[in-house]
Amino acid sequence: MRGPPATKRPLAVLVGAAIAAAGVGAPPAPAAAVAATPAVRLSDELTRTYVANPWRLAAVRRAPDPRARGVARLRWLTEDGLPEVYLVLRRAIHPRFGRWLQIRVPMRPNGRTGWVRERHLGPLRLVRTRLVIDRLRLRARLYRKGRRVWSAPVGVGKAGTPTPPGRFWIREVLRVPGSGGVYGPWAFGTSAYSRLSDWPGGGVVGIHGTNRPGLVPGRPSHGCVRVRNAALRRLAGLMPVGTPVRIL
Repeated sequence: MRGPPATKRPLAVLVGAAIAAAGVGAPPAPAAAVAATPAVRLSDELTRTYVANPWRLAAVRRAPDPRARGVARLRWLTEDGLPEVYLVLRRAIHPRFGRWLQIRVPMRPNGRTGWVRERHLGPLRLVRTRLVIDRLRLRARLYRKGRRVWSAPVGVGKAGTPTPPGRFWIREVLRVPGSGGVYGPWAFGTSAYSRLSDWPGGGVVGIHGTNRPGLVPGRPSHGCVRVRNAALRRLAGLMPVGTPVRIL
């Protein structure tokens, strides 16, 4: 005896089932988020440091992506009206948005970093010096290619207005008219900011001379670093803009 006749299924249904079974024509899986390549370190801030001036007043972002949140904007000039310079830490390449550079950003709070498109900065310049300021021993040392080339006692901030610790860099060098003033013959502007935001320039921590050399070494300042004038003149011939500064 024959069983019940097989139910005939439409050809289109059979073809569709075969395609689904083979995984052909299935809707694509959601694409994974596109991210930048792992960042490549450019500066070690010891014997090799890269710096650059801005080419465009562009946004500085938290990640190498134009959709990332902004943290600051590049600027042409320092608080004293000299060309701004940024210390470059790393490079990353985004598959959609190209090459990016991670930079240190001079702003409050100290120690901020961010990412900018590489084309928004000028050519990278290599700096081989670094300055170390030891607040405990009240001494500063300059190194070139890892070798010490200068050392001197310093005056730093008093207890209520300490010189801030951290990693900074030299943003500007100013020749001070005359040599008998409170700032001596030279002044270096750093990326560090003191507690006194109402000071001229927003409280930028400077490294400068003094007309009271008897207070060096010591803790007489509102955050700046004081150097005796003769030692400062030697430093001015050795330390270029962009030099990384480590304050211990």
